[in-house]
Amino acid sequence: MSGARVLVTGASGFLGGYVVPELQRHGYEVFAAGRNEQALARIADAAHRVPGDLASLRLRDLPLDAVIHCAALSTPWGPWKDFHEANVVGTGHVVEFARRNGVRRIVHVSSPSVYAAARDRIAVREPDVDRSNRLNGYIRSKIAAEDLLLDGLDSGAIAELVIVRPRGLIGVGDPSLVPRLLDVHARVGVPVFDGGDNLIDVTAVENVASALRLAVTRGDAAGGVYNITNDDPRRFRELLTILLARMGQAPRFRPMNRRVAWALASAMEGVCSMLPWRPEPALTRYTLSTIAYSQTLDITRAKADLGYHPEVSLDDALAAVAAHLGESR
Repeated sequence: MSGARVLVTGASGFLGGYVVPELQRHGYEVFAAGRNEQALARIADAAHRVPGDLASLRLRDLPLDAVIHCAALSTPWGPWKDFHEANVVGTGHVVEFARRNGVRRIVHVSSPSVYAAARDRIAVREPDVDRSNRLNGYIRSKIAAEDLLLDGLDSGAIAELVIVRPRGLIGVGDPSLVPRLLDVHARVGVPVFDGGDNLIDVTAVENVASALRLAVTRGDAAGGVYNITNDDPRRFRELLTILLARMGQAPRFRPMNRRVAWALASAMEGVCSMLPWRPEPALTRYTLSTIAYSQTLDITRAKADLGYHPEVSLDDALAAVAAHLGESR
């Protein structure tokens, strides 16, 4: 399908900024949609920039072959109305844009946060979702967005749909995962549980971009869902130690008890939710579900249906991030 016309939402964001050049390298005509015009200018010429939010995109006349929907509000804390507007209503705008313009396929970037739970989960497969999960507004909104898309597929508003759930994106330009960990490390030390031996999956952002490109032409078009990771689970403590060592820093770990930490996070969330400005708690239950328990994903389906295989190793990704952060300090 080289030469096909593909629009990427959230192209001015972290993941979208990698997806656009990945598609361009493989011969696609790519339209970059996003709110940050300066970021769009770095990855697309004027004819292929689509500035604006998803509400304005809804009204655009732009016949395309596919849309890769990367745009989302991704944070562990915030008002439900913000998550609903960005991730559910926003996805509805993408569906309407696709319907009006005769777009054949939507590739939707969902999240493995939908698997979050206060227990170890190893080799989680795509159907293993509690769709009533209400751990936070982000999870709730990503489940609702998936449901909205599947309804659109059933109704005929969407011709083809592929859903991708990439786990723990890392890479140069990461605005969230690594910066948050380094901030906590600098301030108080990173909490670890049971020695930090819990296994976690993370994914080089370049590999996620590759998976999304593959999903434009491959995969189960009838709502197929695919986990994406680097297929290289590591112990939490090991990952941080490697990253910090590459940055010339000694690790500062704070051993904690899971039950005590969960109770503390619940209390913090309760207090913060009652304050008018709803500040983000220093510790949330969702954050604990990602760092205090093992969670690895089975990517057998992505390998078989998409032909996905990680191209950038985890160690190379960590080295690139450490080098970039070292240069920017």
